[in-house]
Order: sequence, then C-alpha cells, then structure tokens
Amino acid sequence: MADFEPVLLRRIARKASPSLDAYRSDGGYRALQKAMHELTPAQVVDTVKTSGLRGRGGAGFPCGLKWTFLPKDHPGPIYMCINADESEPCTFNNRILMEEDPHQVLEGIIISCYATKASTAYLYIRYEYGASTRALQKAIDEAYQANLLGRNILGKDFHLDVFIHRGAGAYICGEETGLIESLEGKRAWPRIKPPFPAVEGAFRKPTVVNNIETVACVTHIMDRGVEWFKSIGVPPDPKNPRDAGSYGPKLYCISGHVNKPGCVELPLGVTVRELVDKHGGGVWKGRKAKGCIPGGLSMGLMTEAEFDTPLDFNGPGKVGCLGLGTAAVTIFDEETSIVDVLFNICRFFAHESCGQCTPCREGTGWMFKIMDRFRRGQGRREDLKILEEVGDSIGIMPGTTICGLADGAGWPVKTAVRKFRAEFERYIQSGSKTQSLQLVTAH
Repeated sequence: MADFEPVLLRRIARKASPSLDAYRSDGGYRALQKAMHELTPAQVVDTVKTSGLRGRGGAGFPCGLKWTFLPKDHPGPIYMCINADESEPCTFNNRILMEEDPHQVLEGIIISCYATKASTAYLYIRYEYGASTRALQKAIDEAYQANLLGRNILGKDFHLDVFIHRGAGAYICGEETGLIESLEGKRAWPRIKPPFPAVEGAFRKPTVVNNIETVACVTHIMDRGVEWFKSIGVPPDPKNPRDAGSYGPKLYCISGHVNKPGCVELPLGVTVRELVDKHGGGVWKGRKAKGCIPGGLSMGLMTEAEFDTPLDFNGPGKVGCLGLGTAAVTIFDEETSIVDVLFNICRFFAHESCGQCTPCREGTGWMFKIMDRFRRGQGRREDLKILEEVGDSIGIMPGTTICGLADGAGWPVKTAVRKFRAEFERYIQSGSKTQSLQLVTAH
C-alpha cells in the first residue's frame, strides 16, 4: 500500500464530510470543469477509451468503447442508466461510494453524460439501499442548487436531469436490459439482443448503462489523466489478443471466514492470498481456507491452492472461473461443507431466475433439487454428472438463454463439482452408510 495512493476511498478513509462544500474543498468537480471547458464530448470519450477503463460491474467491457456504440448525430434524447442495483451477494463496494462520497459518483455521472450527450440520467438503485438513496438524493439536490445539474450547467449549452429510481430487490435487474425493463415499469425480463441498449434502450432510445464504480473512475481519469490511470494495474497479455488489460484502481470486498472483513482499494491484479493474509487479517479462528468465491457467486469457486491467482480481468479465467466479476472475495474455511456452500448458491439462483428462458428456469430448479437431496444424505454419483452437464448447458455462452444469469448459475456448480469432487463423493458415501444403518435399525 506504500506505493499506491487510494483515490476512490481517499475521502472516505479520512471520514470527510459528504457535503458539496467539503467535496469541493477537496478538489471536487475540478474534473467536470476541465472536461466541459477544455474538451469536447468526443474528446472526453476518446480520453476514457484511451485510458482502458473497463466496467467494474462484472462483465469488464471497455467503458469508452461502449460509449462509441451510440448512433452518431442522434437527435436525442439519449439516456444514461446507472446500475446501482449491486445485487451480487457479498458485494458492497458501490454502497460505500454512494453512502460516504456521493458527489464523487455524481461528478462521474455528469462527466459521462456530457461525453455521451445524454440529457437524462436514471440512477437505478436497489430498494434495500435506503441510506445510499438518501445520500445520493441529498447530493443531487445540492448539485441542482449549485448549477451542476439542470439547465446550462456551468454556463455551457449542456442540460442534464438526474432521477433516482428504486428497484424491488430482484437480482435480474443487475442485467442491463432487465434494469431498463424495470425502469420502464414492466416486469424485469431481459431483452433479446440485438438491438443493444446503445441503439434502442430505455424508452426505445439510445442508452448507456454504466456501473457506480465505473463512473467514479471516470472522475479521476479526467482529473489525473490517462497516463496516471494506466500506470496502475496490469497491462494486456501480449499472448492473448483478447485481453484489453486491467488498468486502474479497484475496490475489493473481503468477507466470509476472515478476521477483518471489509472493502479495500488496491491496484488491479492483487492475489486472493494477499487480500486474505494482508488485508483481511487471515482466516478466522486459526483455521485454514478451503476455498473462496473470487468475485461474486456467479464467477465460480477457487480452491485454496489457486489463491495466488491475480484478481484482474484475465486472471480468474485461467483457473476456470467466469471472470473477475465484482471482485467480492468470500472465503470459506476448512471446516465448511462444500455441499452446504453449493446448496446455498443453487437455492439463490433458483429463486432469482426470472423464468423467461426454459433452460435457466428449469436448470436452476433441477440443480437446487439435487443439492437439496445431497444435504439429506441422498446424493448419487450420477448426480455429479448431471450437475456438470446442466452447468455446461445453460447460459448465453452455450447459446441457450437470453441473459447471463444462467451462466452465473452454472459456473459455481460446475467449478465446485470439478474442484471438490472428492468431498462430494465422500458425502455420497457417508450418506449411503447412514441410510443403510437406518434400514438395519428399522428392521
């Protein structure tokens, strides 16, 4: 940490006031002034694109590139949707930013809207985030009073309104088209793509969907420059033409069986082991770790032997995980049953599947029923093969569903079965012995 200066958590770490006056006294809205008075919207887009900023919400898609997908010279309106749903279990980095430094987030939203020529921004926030909602609304009200929102912002021909929209606590609303459907007052069923939101999004108009932490990074890219941002993190792998690099700071959540759960800001590319041992205070109760969930449930599982994997956008994929996800690392210790872990995961996804696509609706239900039987000591060896098969067969990547929830539901199942197969087989054996003993006792 000595060589790294936190920026996203800088004000939060010293418990600075979230008010507009305090934020401005710390240099707040300097980046907005620079963007609007020195650069055109197209130049802001190019700056963010050159920085290599990738979305922090889970998919890791290049932010500036996403902005270029908007139709050129569109008469408008263009909308910006900010995904503040943060429904991935054990993820709370967005909540910290919203509650404790809301103007940092709001400045990033305004800059992003200026760049994309959006005239309206919808902040879609999960209903359970009451404190975040109140903090953001207060910041929005202060920004209107200071001519940072509304008409002719900072004396320029740029108009922007920001509205908070509270969701109803559905995991599916974290998917961008599901979010848009919910925003429009409809059931949050993800849309078939194309058309993509950049062409036909909210209210059938061009729309950009960005994550809270992503727009907060935009603030600092405009303030400190592209070279500063690219000096942090991991450059692209020259052997992998699909790797766009993992630049910039990242907020990592540490939870589960550690001595010091919390949220830390570090350069992209730290390892799970460093997070646990150095920043999480080690595994609790003097135990050893069995494994972890490296970036939210939907990314899959890592064993303790894989803890030296770097947590950048490329690293987790090398050990069979879906990706970095939200970088929410959840540790489970050596005394935790992998059957219990997978049962809870399957129960979650079976409950949260929206039901629109048959493979996801039925597949998540089957996996949950199988794991329920496992916990009752009635697991069979053929169940492991079925779990792997279903995990491999549902999702966007096999081409069987509209959105990625099914991929996220299948990945932890197949990684758990493949990486912890011996434990599952022992559980099946112990269950068979228990049943045999019960039969003998009954007779």
